[in-house]
Parts: sequence; C-alpha cells; structure tokens
Amino acid sequence: MSSLLKLAGAHAALGRLLDNFRSLVLFATRFYVGWQFWKSGWLKVSSWSTTLDLFRTEYHVPLLPPQLAAVTGAGGELFFPALLFIGLFSRIGALGAFFVNAMAVISYRQVLLAEGSEAALGQHILWGFMLLMLAVFGPGKIALDSWLESRLAARCRPFAPAVATAVGVL
Repeated sequence: MSSLLKLAGAHAALGRLLDNFRSLVLFATRFYVGWQFWKSGWLKVSSWSTTLDLFRTEYHVPLLPPQLAAVTGAGGELFFPALLFIGLFSRIGALGAFFVNAMAVISYRQVLLAEGSEAALGQHILWGFMLLMLAVFGPGKIALDSWLESRLAARCRPFAPAVATAVGVL
C-alpha cells in the first residue's frame, strides 16, 4: 500500500507540474487550428471565381445554393479563427469552426470518405477534436475571455455574499 501511495503522490506532483502548461497548450491549440481554417478562408477569398466554381461543381453543401454556401463557408473560415486568435468569445469561435469543419466533411464526403483519403479525413477529425477541446475547456488564461471573466467576476463579487446571506447560506 505504501508503494501505491508514493506512486499516487508522484502522479499528483506530475499533474501539478503539467497544470502549469495548460494555458500555453490551449493558446497553441487555438492558433494552430485557427491557422488551418484562416488559410483556407483566405484562399477562398483570394481566388473567388475558383471558389464559386468549386461550390457549384465539387462541394455539395446541403440546403444552401452554391453562392450562399461559398460566402458562408469563407466567412466562417475567417471569422471564427479570428475569435480564436484574439481569445475573445473563444468557445463560440471553437463551436463555429467545428460546425464549418463538419460541413466541409459533409459537403466533400465523396472525396474525404473515399478509399485513399484517410489522411485528409484524419486531419478534419483532429481539427474537430481540437475545437471540441477548446469549446469544453475554454481558451486558457492567455485570452481576452479570461480577462473579461475576471472583470465580470470582480463586478459580481459584492452581490454574491448578499444573496448567500439572504438565503441563509452563510
């Protein structure tokens, strides 16, 4: 039992050490996955006639006409990463980019789900997982969201003890 407790203590110490890197890893994740979408959106905007042609012939976005699909796709690939880069409303940015990613897989499924395209599909799965992690765990301390939350918490603190006292919690 003593060995198990020592091992558990060492594991806990490792956890505390790794916790110091959480915000840095979340920051790097926001930039990496955001950059992937930003590049794609910028490419769409910089060669718009090609983008429109691709949405007419290759990408089959359900329920949207090709021109509207091209605008919303390019817009999403530029807007949501911008939120991730600055760390403002990051969870919305992550969920929005997740949806754009899902639509890309659905729209281009004839290629991404074909034999021989496992690596391309794997990239979309990786990006989707990274975006879900950001949505669930938040952007970390290196983000405007963190600053805003601390400012909002400071504004609400005087109110919390009054409510707790009124309901008999304290």
